[in-house]
Amino acid sequence: MAIQNWKTFLLPYEQAVEELKVKLKSLRKEYRKRNEYSPIEFVTGRVKEVSSLLEKANKFGIPLDRVAQEMEDIAGIRIMCQFVDDIDKVVELLRVRKDMQILYEKDYVRNVKSSGYRSYHVIIKYLVNMADGPKEILAEFQIRTLAMNFWATTEHSLNYKYKQHIPDEIKIKLKRAADAAFNLDEQMLEIKDEIKDAQKLFEVKSDIISNIMNNILTLMSAGKVAEASRYQVALNRLIEEGEVYELSNLLKMIKKDIEKYKEN
Repeated sequence: MAIQNWKTFLLPYEQAVEELKVKLKSLRKEYRKRNEYSPIEFVTGRVKEVSSLLEKANKFGIPLDRVAQEMEDIAGIRIMCQFVDDIDKVVELLRVRKDMQILYEKDYVRNVKSSGYRSYHVIIKYLVNMADGPKEILAEFQIRTLAMNFWATTEHSLNYKYKQHIPDEIKIKLKRAADAAFNLDEQMLEIKDEIKDAQKLFEVKSDIISNIMNNILTLMSAGKVAEASRYQVALNRLIEEGEVYELSNLLKMIKKDIEKYKEN
């Protein structure tokens, strides 16, 4: 197949990756807007390079005219989670969606590979509406924690360097690192509630500080420079060590002043 034909062949996969990234990022935003914890930390995606596609087809004996039917990861979406138990929550979110068909799942979190690789894979069929009509493609979700992803990225780089033949002594060290990464995930799970509370507090404080800043700007635009400066000094003092209730009180004071100046 000519290079130009490969580019045309990959267009629906590129479209699918962009659509799926937007949908999953929107799902994360929805959780945040409802002030709920999101099991999705962040989302990335990619379409296989033609060279990687050809290499894999050759390795597994896939005829080029069967690539679309037999190669499941031409379009790949990676979903990162903070905690191990978030992985199952993300899988459930995918299972109930009506805009994709799950073909099968591969659980390498509980059934860890001998190399130490951990991740949860979901293979789907996805319909893309292209300019010349609908096109159904296969795509793969990889759902993992940040620690799992760090390890998998490292292993991928080493496989590339050693052309899939990593020396035994490095394999042993990689396996130890994988176990250490999973141990970290399990330890983080033990303090998950504390971490979530801290993150929630940070988000609340950030929202209040943003509101205070906007109201200070309102005062300045109304010509109340001295008052705005006084509130800015108070805010600077509270940003580092102030409690939420102190920031809330400051916001109420500014809003009260703005209302008073509007009346005058």
